[in-house]
Amino acid sequence: MNRMTRIAAVALAIAPALAFGQAATWNIDSSHSRTGFSVKHLVISDVKGDFSKTSGSAQVDEADLSKSSVTVTIDAASVDTRDEKRDGHLKSADFFDVAKFPTITFKSTKVEAGKDGALTVTGDLTLHGVTKPVALEGSITAAIQDPKGNARRGVSFSGKLNRRDFGIAYGPAAVIGDEVKLDIQAEIVKEQPKK
Repeated sequence: MNRMTRIAAVALAIAPALAFGQAATWNIDSSHSRTGFSVKHLVISDVKGDFSKTSGSAQVDEADLSKSSVTVTIDAASVDTRDEKRDGHLKSADFFDVAKFPTITFKSTKVEAGKDGALTVTGDLTLHGVTKPVALEGSITAAIQDPKGNARRGVSFSGKLNRRDFGIAYGPAAVIGDEVKLDIQAEIVKEQPKK
């Protein structure tokens, strides 16, 4: 293999990695993502649920992650705890009041990089018509290429909030816990340049 051929081969090999390293928009792949939560019931067990409709995007700055940002929108009516009666109650005015507040949104205000790839993303969470700051702890994987040639990354974050801070005060804490644990597992796909 001559020198020019070797240089061309190396350039082709590293091109995808260089493309992954640029700041870009990454969109949530909702079919490969999970927005979950859990709440204590009777102080003895965790009841878990998910929102099946989550959308959003992240601006990832590879050179300086603190310049990255994320925006997420959740369809509150897509709540699923695997119990139809309970889901109906959660959608009512006692809890999410989806008729009045159809979406839950999160908009980051700060991204901080920690040790070993850990990230803290702080942002404004709007739930039940109330906006409060919430911090999420987690990480983002390096980019890979899927079988169709799309750049993908995995994100994993967790956090917690007090439901009463957001005006959701139905039931005593001894029956329905006040603390809500959040668990976000998502795949994000790099947006392709528009042609």
